Amino acid sequence: MSTFKLVVSSPDGDKFNGEAVMIKLRGVEGELAVLAGHIPFITSVLPCECKIELEDGTKKIAKTEGGILTVTADKTTLLTGMFDFNE
Repeated sequence: MSTFKLVVSSPDGDKFNGEAVMIKLRGVEGELAVLAGHIPFITSVLPCECKIELEDGTKKIAKTEGGILTVTADKTTLLTGMFDFNE
């Protein structure tokens, strides 16, 4: 599967910085998923469980208190106040 550059940043620093196949979370208009090649957009993110799928099939799950998700042609960025992986 195709991957895209994903950065998840909080005041504590980058929580994730690498290649991902998908990120799934809750925006203000409902659940959304970003895959490689997604059209550029920006949205507010509500407190939710966030799922990140890696190229090897690994799934990382984290809780976020919400924030801003920005998708551009070369990178997807989630800026959030809190992002804790359930590991």
